[in-house]
Amino acid sequence: MFSLLCRLTLGNESLYTARLQAGLGLISETKSLLLLWKPDMTVPELYRSALESGMFPSVTARRLRNIVVECFATRYLVDGAAPAKHLQKLLPGLTRSDLQQLLLLFTCRTNAILADFIYQIYWPRYEAGDHKIHNETARAFIEQAIDDGKTVKRWSDKTIRRTASHVTGCCADYGLLEDGPRRKRKFLPFHITDLMTVYLAYDLHHRGFSDKALLNHPDWALFGLDWDEVLAALKRLALDGWFLLQAGGEVVRISWKYPNMEAVCDVLAEG
Repeated sequence: MFSLLCRLTLGNESLYTARLQAGLGLISETKSLLLLWKPDMTVPELYRSALESGMFPSVTARRLRNIVVECFATRYLVDGAAPAKHLQKLLPGLTRSDLQQLLLLFTCRTNAILADFIYQIYWPRYEAGDHKIHNETARAFIEQAIDDGKTVKRWSDKTIRRTASHVTGCCADYGLLEDGPRRKRKFLPFHITDLMTVYLAYDLHHRGFSDKALLNHPDWALFGLDWDEVLAALKRLALDGWFLLQAGGEVVRISWKYPNMEAVCDVLAEG
């Protein structure tokens, strides 16, 4: 796996926020909002549509606004709303694991605190053979981050405690830890799906990363993969015709089959 130094430097460009308090994985809510969302919608329009839809009968107006503005919009309406567009196209054919992993990727890209917890705490402990992870571990991680200047200002003890439980709760929603309201959660077996692998490889390619840089990208570490494991996964998927791959030593060349992410999503949606 990645060296300890690499683990400690991945995903650290952004300051931490307590935005996860507005919502954890929100898988069912995200699916409902994707059914309502249209590319020309503003965020206030999506909120009004959700409020009037009757799809959230047990959610207060204030809570729904937080879900739409603080969670859905920040995770899926970035980069020209590409995540929402792709998810909307893929949603009918996604397995639960596929959906969890896609949402994990997009949530971590806009919530550095969750990404760094997975990089620095989750995978090292998983690899060390630990069976459970405690909310106090997440709390200690956050307290150290605050001491290291990763937040704009110091958080209150209540905010630290709540955010710690939301970090582990997000991991549970996305299939890394057992579900339920727990202070200590068991690790679950976790393996990246083929759909997630294809999507992420093409996504990084179309973002402008070279073939070699693509294999080294920290997004793979969210799924516990290092260079060799990413290369092995791509070699296997090349046999299914997703791309042509040549590798020798540290030289990797990939001939990409699909010209943009829309084409990739069209083929993935076809199954």
